[in-house]
Amino acid sequence: MKEIVHTDEAPDAVGAYSQATKTDGLVFTAGQIPLTPEGELLADASIAEQTERALDNLLAVLAEAGAGPEDVLKTTVFLADIDDFAEMNETYATYFPENPPARSAVEAGGLPKGAGVEIEAVATLE
Repeated sequence: MKEIVHTDEAPDAVGAYSQATKTDGLVFTAGQIPLTPEGELLADASIAEQTERALDNLLAVLAEAGAGPEDVLKTTVFLADIDDFAEMNETYATYFPENPPARSAVEAGGLPKGAGVEIEAVATLE
């Protein structure tokens, strides 16, 4: 059975979706962009700062679901500009210093609210 995950430690969904759902020992997050929990977009911040905010949001949602960074199986990183990959990757690596999850990183044609990065994850709850 699907369970909806919501936390006030991450921004509310800006559309018809949930912050995350969980079922059968897995949690699936929505993509997290660099919005503060209060809804302020950090679009003018560096990609490093945007990545940090997006990952902080992601980890807050995962924590509410009962998972931590060590439980993340796979992430997908969407970048508005693939030339920002190195800067994003440097910050990203600090969140998963050992046994990092599988990851895809792609340039997207346009991210919500003009963000520079969006990150989603699948994690285990076992």
